[in-house]
Amino acid sequence: MIEGWVNDAGAGGTSSTTSDAKSGASTTGESLLEGVVSGIQGITSLVFFLTFAIFSTFFLLKDGPAVRAFIDRNLGVPVVVATTITSNVIVSLRRYFLGVTIVAAFNAVVVGIGAYLLDVPLAGTIAVVTFVTAYIPFIGAFVSGAFAVLLALSSQGTTTAAIMLVIVILANGLLQNIVQPIAFGSTLDLNPLVVLIVTIGSGCLFGMVGLILGAPLTSAALHISRELAAAKATSAAQDAERAPPPEPAHEPG
Repeated sequence: MIEGWVNDAGAGGTSSTTSDAKSGASTTGESLLEGVVSGIQGITSLVFFLTFAIFSTFFLLKDGPAVRAFIDRNLGVPVVVATTITSNVIVSLRRYFLGVTIVAAFNAVVVGIGAYLLDVPLAGTIAVVTFVTAYIPFIGAFVSGAFAVLLALSSQGTTTAAIMLVIVILANGLLQNIVQPIAFGSTLDLNPLVVLIVTIGSGCLFGMVGLILGAPLTSAALHISRELAAAKATSAAQDAERAPPPEPAHEPG
């Protein structure tokens, strides 16, 4: 009887309302469950990545010479040539990370000074976070930028946060694009324009891996070709010195 009165009043029926409520609760539960599962998968992937990176770094530091000797023996070229190749690749990677450190320090100084001038609290911490996260391509810039902007927003308001956002974008965008080719060109012994072209081209072809390894591998390839050419010329000169002198021609008597 009560349900009939409610239906006559235009409620549309309590039975349909109940079914809608059940359907909504079911949909909400499924969405919540999917979100929890996605979150667990993301955390699991992150933990796996960090664990793999830590173990790989540990064993590379511990057994680095043995791993390099194994690669030199199984590279398919003479050991001397393989040693030249691996040594140049290692040196180029070290110089690449030196360039990354220079760019990271530049970004940290720019963002830290900007936060200090805007009177944002923890300006030193912002600079440190910017420096550390600069070693993580793309994601690091978003994390450090969000950290700086959120601190500015919570302490100084929207205007300061907007200015802080502009400083972060300039430091990680326009200014970095100017400093990065110069820093990498100096550390990798390449022309800055070559670094820029190789980085962009490798990134388009191979994604993030190309962006990271394009410039150092190009530098390694150039140094390897120079050293092998020099070694070949030296070997040819030594062979010419060891060759017996030509016998004098005998004149007919």
